[in-house]
Amino acid sequence: MYLDLLAALEASWIGHVGRHSAWLYMATNLLHVLGAAFVVGGIAVFDLKVLAEHGKNAWQVGRYAIPLAALGLALQIPTGILLLAVEARALGVNPAFYLKLAFIFLGLINVALFHLRFGSALRAGTLPPEARAYALVSLIAWIVALLAGRMIAYL
Repeated sequence: MYLDLLAALEASWIGHVGRHSAWLYMATNLLHVLGAAFVVGGIAVFDLKVLAEHGKNAWQVGRYAIPLAALGLALQIPTGILLLAVEARALGVNPAFYLKLAFIFLGLINVALFHLRFGSALRAGTLPPEARAYALVSLIAWIVALLAGRMIAYL
C-alpha cells in the first residue's frame, strides 16, 4: 500500500509539475533548505539555552526561536511534499528518507512532551533540571533529521 501511495504521488499533478519546471523545482529546493535552517536554527538556539543555562531566561529566547522553527516547519512540509513527488517511488524507499522521517517524528513528539510537561514552568522563567534531557533529545533529533535529509541525495 505504501508503494502504491508513492506511485500515486509521483504520478500526480504535483509530481508532474515538479519534474517539468526547473524553476519551480529550484525554488522549492531553496525554500526547503531555508525551512530547514529555520527549524534547526531556531530549535538549536532554544535547546542550547536550556542546556547551557539550565533554562534560565529560556522563555525570552523561545519567544523568537519557537515561532521561527514553526515557520520553518510550515515551509518544510509543502516543499518536502513537492520534492518527494518528483521521484516518490525512489526517494520514498531510501533508508535516509526513513531515518529523516523517524527523527522528525521523534523531534515533534519531544517538543510536544516538552511543552506539555514544562510549558508553565517555561513561561514562569524557570525550568526544572529534567528539561535539559528533553533539550538534548531535541537537539540530536533535529540535527540527525537534517543530516539524514542531506544524505537522501547520496544513497
